[in-house]
Amino acid sequence: MRTEPTWRIPVGLLGLLVFLAIYGLVIARYVPGMIDGWPTLAQTVVYIALGLAWLLPMRGFLAWMETGRWS
Repeated sequence: MRTEPTWRIPVGLLGLLVFLAIYGLVIARYVPGMIDGWPTLAQTVVYIALGLAWLLPMRGFLAWMETGRWS
């Protein structure tokens, strides 16, 4: 159990915020043009999938923030 603060937590949070901002901007910039003619239900599925996709690497990232290891 960690008893002292570590530099990984604030750096990790800042990195997460930067990543999410860039990810959101890329999605907002490029995806609408790619799926513009699709049916509304298909567009909804794409946006839900992309909205959840950033969660996939979070387990390893949060483990790194706490322990310094990716596993």
